[in-house]
Amino acid sequence: MNIRQLMKQAQQMQEKMQTELSELVVDASVGGGMVTVQMSGKKQLVSVKLDPEVVDPEDPGMLEDLILAAVNEAGRLVDEALQGKMGSLASGLPGMM
Repeated sequence: MNIRQLMKQAQQMQEKMQTELSELVVDASVGGGMVTVQMSGKKQLVSVKLDPEVVDPEDPGMLEDLILAAVNEAGRLVDEALQGKMGSLASGLPGMM
């Protein structure tokens, strides 16, 4: 395979990865489902759902901690999905793995 073909294949794979990332949405729940967030593959928060029981005016710190944990977990899930996709794409390029 010549270098031009290899570069073209790499560009196609990069475009495919960008498309997959824009379509990826992960869900993360914490506190037994009390807080659930959705995050896009580009690490933008898409939605936040709160169980009414978790909204305690006497303890806003608990809700803050749960939201923070859910967002961090969603970010980890996006990273994990990205790593898996990168591995599968790299395996398609000769000489990359």
